[in-house]
Amino acid sequence: MSTNISSRLLTEAPRVLVVDGSRVVRQLISRVLKDELPGVEVVGCGGGEEAQRVLGEGAFDFITIALRLPDMDGLELAKFVRESAAQAYIPIVVVSGDVEDRLHRRSLGEHVTDYFDKALGFQALAEFIRGYVSPQASAKGTVLYVEDSRVVALATRRMLEKIGLTVRHVVSVEDAIALLETDRALGWIGADAVLTDVSLKGELTGGDLLEHIRNEFRYDKGRLPVLVMTGDENPANQAALIRAGANDLVEKPVEEKLLVTKLLFQLRVAEHLRGHAQAEREAASKGA
Repeated sequence: MSTNISSRLLTEAPRVLVVDGSRVVRQLISRVLKDELPGVEVVGCGGGEEAQRVLGEGAFDFITIALRLPDMDGLELAKFVRESAAQAYIPIVVVSGDVEDRLHRRSLGEHVTDYFDKALGFQALAEFIRGYVSPQASAKGTVLYVEDSRVVALATRRMLEKIGLTVRHVVSVEDAIALLETDRALGWIGADAVLTDVSLKGELTGGDLLEHIRNEFRYDKGRLPVLVMTGDENPANQAALIRAGANDLVEKPVEEKLLVTKLLFQLRVAEHLRGHAQAEREAASKGA
């Protein structure tokens, strides 16, 4: 992520781009965001081409995109953002009622950070966005942390425990996979999120861990978010990590506030999705 974008993530007046073909929807989202996020600047666009022009005029902290736009598919716009050097890793959230079908068909694409079901309401969307642009000072959850440097691991662990997170630290991908396998045999995942470096001692890398989590264990991005720390500034290599299943990246050397912001955001997303899935299961059980 570029320095300019990184420095904007924690501003008191975040900028949010809302792209939706419905003027009513844009106005509703804008109104709720302004009520929930004092000082927020909301820019609305009715189509993909208009959004592309606006993106070329300045940086944003967050983008919401409807899947169906008047002039293009929302995923085309997401791809455009990802291919922009200036805003390649800005959070992009699809806001739609058509998300579940695309997820089941594995057609949501690797350019989207996550999704939000429009049926949950715009108030919930505002809280969803606030979790990123105005992160809370404390949180609950368990993080599986993979880092082979004792010095780095100690500092990061203290950082995360300071805000209330529980940290399960291992020094290699092999150890992380073994731990996840043991947890799965016991009937649980064992972590609410994974934080891993790319380059680690041992034969396996952070990319191998991603492959195991997404393909072997079949934990999707909502069930077990993975945040990857990397010192590789090559955009192609970074994009490969996103395609492999990383929810987001943090460039090294790691900035504490940025890391915490991104991690808490992923934890909030996962909690929201799990809660929604539980509500659906309970509703289906009552209906039966």
